[in-house]
Amino acid sequence: MKLLTRHSRLMCVGIGTVIFGTGVLHRQRSVHVQAKTIAIPRKNVDSRKYMARPVTAIEKLQGTPNDMKSRMEIFIMEIQKEICDALEDLEVDIKFKVDRWERKTGGGGITCILEDGEVFERAGVNISVVHGTLPVKTTQQMRARGRPLDASKPLPFFAAGVSSVIHPRNPMIPTLHFNYRYFEVEEDGKSVWWFGGGTDLTPYYLDEEDVKHFHGTLKKACDKHDPSYYGNFKKWCDDYFVVKHRGERRGVGGIFFDDVDEPDQDSVFGFIKDCAKSVLPCYLPIIYKHKDEDYGFQEREWQLLRRGRYVEFNLVYDRGTKFGLLTPNARIESILMSLPKTARWQYMHEPEPGSPEAELMEVLKNPKDWV
Repeated sequence: MKLLTRHSRLMCVGIGTVIFGTGVLHRQRSVHVQAKTIAIPRKNVDSRKYMARPVTAIEKLQGTPNDMKSRMEIFIMEIQKEICDALEDLEVDIKFKVDRWERKTGGGGITCILEDGEVFERAGVNISVVHGTLPVKTTQQMRARGRPLDASKPLPFFAAGVSSVIHPRNPMIPTLHFNYRYFEVEEDGKSVWWFGGGTDLTPYYLDEEDVKHFHGTLKKACDKHDPSYYGNFKKWCDDYFVVKHRGERRGVGGIFFDDVDEPDQDSVFGFIKDCAKSVLPCYLPIIYKHKDEDYGFQEREWQLLRRGRYVEFNLVYDRGTKFGLLTPNARIESILMSLPKTARWQYMHEPEPGSPEAELMEVLKNPKDWV
């Protein structure tokens, strides 16, 4: 599969809503990719197996098993349920609050949030399945970046994705973020589609064994599809999650990619599925390892300071958050649910040289290879 070096020329799915991305488009060609036809058996969609009833009518999902829109929606519903069940198993009596919502201009989503648990201070696992018409401004941006779409007429679009941010209570457990999405636009009877996503880790204290396990698990998922994927997408992740005004990364990275549409739709979908299915194997062992570790006031204060950096990145640099806030009819609560419940800022704070906090900062300022 050919790696596309475009940064986001797309409308990407953020937490619980569709948001419009920006960036630089390097590829100067228009590709109307036709999906490879693969016979998918009719699937019985049972809403009891998910966190809520699907956004799309069950009859339509069951009647269009070969349509990538249906396949993606069913898959992200399954992933949402799998992640929520695994996180609930770590709590004593706290369950996810489930909020199924509808978007006035087409589609909707399912927001699942768990707050104030013993293990998780806040955890959100959300899906959105939306459709409508591309805003003229967005189409013009795509044209400016090399996508020759007709900005003079409405263009139907569809976007679906699953997105999650998990903020544990114990500072020894890292924060996790992942997002996997599918986008499709129609013009003159032709379909243009692509996938994007990624998984990244934000620790407060550096445990190299944890980071190596995390990256190693992601690499295995990537290597099943293309041996160049992990290295390319790891670098893309390091370059994207940068708090530029601080001169540091948000965390220790992972993988991040956009605009993947080759070699064919089914192959890329298989890659997306393997990446999403690697989330629990790369993260759960880290949670179980550290959830009962002792920590004190100093560790908690440092965690809150680092969460402040998380907030800075999301509100200042993150494409999804920024454009989601500017999107008409956006679900603001779902967008901002990526932020931690608590954070702090301290004037001119510097960790003590040689401390565990300083060790983390060295890695955040100078990313390294872990596997």
